Amino acid sequence: MHRPKAGPRIVSVGTATPLRKYTQDEILDLFHETDPRIRRLFHSGHIKARYLYLPEPVNGVLPDETNQELLDRHLHGALEIGPQAIEQCLCPLGLAPCDVDFFCCLSATGFLCPGITAHLIKKMAFRENVQRIDVLGMGCNAAVNGLQAVTAFARANPGKLALMLCVEICSAAYVYNRKMSTAVVNSLFGDGAGAVVVRQHDADSWRQGPIVADFEPHIIPEALLAMRYDLEDSKLSFFLERDIPYDIGANVGKPVSRLLGRHGLKRKDIDHWIVHSGGKKVIDAIQYNIGLTDHDMRHTLSILKNYGNLSSGSILFSYKELGHEGVVRDGDLGVAIAMGPGTSIETALLVW
Repeated sequence: MHRPKAGPRIVSVGTATPLRKYTQDEILDLFHETDPRIRRLFHSGHIKARYLYLPEPVNGVLPDETNQELLDRHLHGALEIGPQAIEQCLCPLGLAPCDVDFFCCLSATGFLCPGITAHLIKKMAFRENVQRIDVLGMGCNAAVNGLQAVTAFARANPGKLALMLCVEICSAAYVYNRKMSTAVVNSLFGDGAGAVVVRQHDADSWRQGPIVADFEPHIIPEALLAMRYDLEDSKLSFFLERDIPYDIGANVGKPVSRLLGRHGLKRKDIDHWIVHSGGKKVIDAIQYNIGLTDHDMRHTLSILKNYGNLSSGSILFSYKELGHEGVVRDGDLGVAIAMGPGTSIETALLVW
């Protein structure tokens, strides 16, 4: 592989969660869930705890929220943890929101018009002429899609600052009706936000972060509706088909092989794998079909255990854990993999 020495780099990352952390048993108790099938489901996914925005119980029972209350929860959560992730991302660089030239925000867990960027520009004193884009509804793979936008901006505007924020208030899409289909979602997803700064600057090196060198997607049209929103009791509820792990497993090797093959690389050449924490069965399918070890997936497994599935923010939490290890070296290669509605598998090649 001809390894680039210059290009758009991820130079900082920040993450944030709600203050309140719930174990799986605490969530089951809050909802007075007694169905043994649902209780087994909550305990079978390798998730120990998640950070969530949940309403306070009334007379010991969680209230049935209206659609407006759920939308308000999404906005409140986004305006609380979104700025925290952004500040954690910008402050180590000695930067502030007014330094950002391009702002891309992604979410799949609530609808806002005006979008989150407009609310955060007002709240955090971004410049009035900051370029911005809100991406809604791409789901768990959206961080890799968003990286395409911010790296393209950084490549076309050397020295300028591009910021990407993934903010997911998954608890604002929970529906409680004792069905197994909604219980799957309620057992899996957590709330969180992740932000990255991307820029192309001659003074940056591998020590600041990796060059985002290339992308390769793969769409599975026959599984178009495997992940989707349905109406449940007049509320939008996320739905996951049972065969998703098999669809992902059968196809994940295709974009990875194309991505690596284009650069003359093999899977053994990759030092770091940053994979979306989609759930136990999805992770098992990816490991089996690509040939990854638990060590390769350690960040993914850790995020799943301690945060659940954070939708688009998941790979940013995993990327942050990799950075904290201090194991990355000059010349290392990484592959990011995220999966989501469409059904889509998105990959990116990272070069330190």
